[in-house]
Formats: sequence, structure tokens, C-alpha cells
Amino acid sequence: MAEKTVAASPKPQSPAAKESTRSQERHIVPPVDIYETNEGLVVLADLPGVSQEGLDVRVENSMLTIHATPRHAAPGDPIYREYELVSFFRQFELSDKVDQNKISAVLKHGVLTLNLPKAEEAKPRKIEVRVN
Repeated sequence: MAEKTVAASPKPQSPAAKESTRSQERHIVPPVDIYETNEGLVVLADLPGVSQEGLDVRVENSMLTIHATPRHAAPGDPIYREYELVSFFRQFELSDKVDQNKISAVLKHGVLTLNLPKAEEAKPRKIEVRVN
């Protein structure tokens, strides 16, 4: 069989077709619990196998992003593996009622605890009533 070179005009590809040719990193959306307290919100995210070095938590343009990569603790190189370690990824849009400069995070036993304090103007306050 001979090889032929045929001149043809290139067909435009849709963005989805272009996207499918790239290797994409797979992510798992970690389950979270969100609680409201008088002081703010508490977010608990399950991130099993993740260490502090593999965790990236950031706030940018009122978007809270959690990106975490679990570490592989097996000795040596895998010969056969039935599951693949994948990254965790989750984003939350923050309202202006959250004081974004005071957000804190603690990772303990695979659970990320985020404290999102309320902005002062969003906190409940007692109003003094005067009698005339």
C-alpha cells in the first residue's frame, strides 16, 4: 500500500475536541461539612493521605480553593495497582460577610479544618435600648 499526501483545508475543531487531546489531571471532590457559629463558618474537608506538604489552600478573588495531593507511602515502586492516587480539588465562592484576611486552616489526621470568621459588620450585635 502506498502512502498518499492529500492537500486539504484544515477543519476547525471545537474547544471540546482540542481539550480531549490534552492529558488532564484527575481530581476527587472531597466531602465537606460546613457549620455556622456566632463567630463564623467552620469547614471540615476529608483529605485522607494528604500531608501538609501536599496541601495548597488559598483565597483569590473571593474564591477559596483547596488543592491536595496524597502521598504514596508504599515501600518501593508499584508492580501492580488497582487504584490510582488522585488529587483533591474543591472551590467555594466567599461572600463579603467572611473576613478573608483572618481565615485559618489546620490539618489533623486527614481532616482539614478551615475557620472562616465573619466580618465585623456581619456579626450579630446587641443594640442598647434607652428609655426617655
